[in-house]
Amino acid sequence: MYLWHLTPDAPRTPVRVSPGEAVRLVIGSWPIEPGQRVWLELQGPAGEPTRLEARWAHNQGENSYWQVELGPFTRGERVRYRILGASPAGEVSGPEGGFTAGPKLYLALLWHQHQPLYKDSARPGAAGSHRQPWVRLHALRDYYAMAALVAQHPGVHLSVNLTPVLLWQLEDYLERGATDRALELSLKPAETLSVAEQEFVLSYFFEADWHHQIYPHPRYRELFSRRAEGKPFSAQDLRDLQMWFNLSWFGLEFREGEVALPTGETASVRRFVEQGRGFSQADLEALLAEQYKVMRAVIPLHRQLQERGQVEVSTTPFYHPILPLLLDSDGATLDRPGAALPARFARPEDAAAQVERAVEYYTRHFGRPPRGMWPAEGAVSQGVVPLFARQGVRWIASDQGVLARSGRYGYDTGDPDVLAQPYRAEQDGQSLSIFFRDTALSDDIGFRFQGCKDFTAVARAFLDEVKQRFARRFQGDGDRVLSVILDGENAWGAYCEDARPFLHALYGLLEQDREVETVTYSEYLEGNPARGIAPHPAEGQGKVYDLFTGSWIDENGSAPGVDLGTWVGEAEENRAWGLLKEAREALEDAGAIPESHPAAFTALYAAEGSDWFWWFGQDQDSGGDAEFDELFRTHLRNVYRGLGRELPEGLSRRIVSRAETWSFARPVSQVQAGDRLAVQTNCPGRLTWWREGQQAQSAELSPVGGVMAGLRRYRLTLGPLERGRLLFRFGCTHPDCDRKDLCCQGELQAVEVV
Repeated sequence: MYLWHLTPDAPRTPVRVSPGEAVRLVIGSWPIEPGQRVWLELQGPAGEPTRLEARWAHNQGENSYWQVELGPFTRGERVRYRILGASPAGEVSGPEGGFTAGPKLYLALLWHQHQPLYKDSARPGAAGSHRQPWVRLHALRDYYAMAALVAQHPGVHLSVNLTPVLLWQLEDYLERGATDRALELSLKPAETLSVAEQEFVLSYFFEADWHHQIYPHPRYRELFSRRAEGKPFSAQDLRDLQMWFNLSWFGLEFREGEVALPTGETASVRRFVEQGRGFSQADLEALLAEQYKVMRAVIPLHRQLQERGQVEVSTTPFYHPILPLLLDSDGATLDRPGAALPARFARPEDAAAQVERAVEYYTRHFGRPPRGMWPAEGAVSQGVVPLFARQGVRWIASDQGVLARSGRYGYDTGDPDVLAQPYRAEQDGQSLSIFFRDTALSDDIGFRFQGCKDFTAVARAFLDEVKQRFARRFQGDGDRVLSVILDGENAWGAYCEDARPFLHALYGLLEQDREVETVTYSEYLEGNPARGIAPHPAEGQGKVYDLFTGSWIDENGSAPGVDLGTWVGEAEENRAWGLLKEAREALEDAGAIPESHPAAFTALYAAEGSDWFWWFGQDQDSGGDAEFDELFRTHLRNVYRGLGRELPEGLSRRIVSRAETWSFARPVSQVQAGDRLAVQTNCPGRLTWWREGQQAQSAELSPVGGVMAGLRRYRLTLGPLERGRLLFRFGCTHPDCDRKDLCCQGELQAVEVV
């Protein structure tokens, strides 16, 4: 008699056993003959075996098949068994097996929090030195709350990535008195605003998601309609607008109640929401004081949760640069027709400095070096591995598209056993662990779930997909970990109630689940005995060969597969790299080093950030590319100012061509002939337009980024325009639209082209 087990025809179901789950073993025997028996000897905790008789199930061909049921088992229970059998010829000993009851899958969630450097470092004084307010405003809705939400679900462990350039800007507001123009004009009494300042407030202070930040608040909605209709604003209207622009960015928990902060302060804006209108200057000042309370609590909360072991705080090279391009732009992956590499930029010393500065800054704020880093945009290459490893970084992460294109033949990332594990990346005698995120699951949360109504059902569907695609498909006994990594700030404005219902539903389900267990990356690598998590050191991981040079995104219009074309290869992008190269060479020609010219190098490193290059070219559109163009060239100007040199004439020329933008918050009435007009809304829809007396045309508006503000806009650019009267109508297709709001009524709009 011959016995076998753990083969395709004699499996253990399930292969990985969760707590409370029953187990069925199938055992094969050969040949078929009467008088056979099969049983298990199950090893008990004290070493005494328990005998379990197997039940004959069926015969197939020349084999017999037997079944035995075990369990259920508690978490961490270690089960070992031996299969035995008997026939008229005597007893035989078969294979041994075993398992430990635990999760089928570890889930590593990472929320990435980042903003580029909005500060003009050469501006005299700190007031108004930040060109954009998004660091301040996202702190109110996202940076504090995303960590606080996790704290309300102690069974959930995850990672939060905080970039140094983001934290530095928070620090700039709190410790160095920095402000932004929107903050300055929020504090200025409405009666004293100049005509230009009033126009800025009326245009800029509706920069919020219309459906989720403006329309739910009656007074803000009323002001929006007033602006769209072109009605005048009184001083009280302007002050209420100043108030609501800031108020609408506070997270739901601050608008609905009082929040005790880890600093010992309590923050709330509920009284202002309830008041609704008729605000005073004192109300404005009190509201802005609440903002500073929240900003002060961001780092203390993350540090507290990290010390508790529930959250791991990772970081990114300081100014969020694309490291492979800093190492050598000639190594960029380009697969879009017409793309070309710029003049070579190769500054490995800058790449190393960005990593080193990030580690130093992190250590100062969190009391220990970072264990992990999310490389900017998940962009990696074989050559960047030593930059991280030399600074003591133990893990990095990227996208599954990078793994799919690594090695000589690529990796089958559709196989859950291939994707759901860390790999060991090695270069120049240095090594670290690298995780690869599942793209579809990450994008589901970031881009596809916002329009859903039942967020409990959505969260359950997400978890079910994790189980069906991964947890229940693994073939071996080894632990597996799945990465879901995405932006942790910009998606939530498009969710109702700041995505709180969705996140609470998701975290609640994950806390209760027995098949899927959340972990931080270091927790998985180093182990956590208190949670029964075994260590998974780099030495035991498979090596990833020839790590592909790629990122998390496949450039629009390129061949399938992730690449670096979003940041390099188009004319605008390459011109920007050329300007950066000239500035870097100016530093070198002057014999400057970071110690002798710190301001110049700070400006250079800021200009090396990925964010500016993202918006250059036609592959991405923020709806405000000109602003990022100006910021980029401002940082480069400050390199020369830091050297005491004249500014090159090339820095006065725009990289991005200009178009006048029409929106319901800024309804332009007149443009110059030859200009272009970009019609922009916060809603998806279709634009129909015509010149007076001519035939109408129609097209869908295209989604554009605005991700720094967390706004999802839609845009269609017309022109160059000829003299005459341009007429157009916008038809909204937003799923939440009731067709009653001005933006959705389809009223005729007119612009004079003179």
